[in-house]
Amino acid sequence: MAYMDGFMAAVKTAQKDEYKAFAEFAAGVFKDHGALGLIECWGDDVPDGKLTSFPMAVRLEEDETVVLSWIRWPDKETRNAGHDAVFNDARMVNAEMPFDGSRMIFGGFELLMEA
Repeated sequence: MAYMDGFMAAVKTAQKDEYKAFAEFAAGVFKDHGALGLIECWGDDVPDGKLTSFPMAVRLEEDETVVLSWIRWPDKETRNAGHDAVFNDARMVNAEMPFDGSRMIFGGFELLMEA
């Protein structure tokens, strides 16, 4: 069954083009290690919350935009092997991320339903 990785990060709004280029580069690396596809979403209507929100989750600063990303894998086993391989791949080890990785949140998800 398909398996999904979800990521959310805060990216400097002025670095949208740099982020897109990085995402396209990273997509190639993930696909080389078994990912079926990636989706990158640039925040457009992401309201502040009182108790919880996307901006609060990534400690969004005034000059930043929330980015939401998904990586689709064929199954969890492929994801586990691929995930480890990506983060040990020299292309990623030496890549400069155009965002503060310490504020990124992420997790793995079983696909429950797709319509």
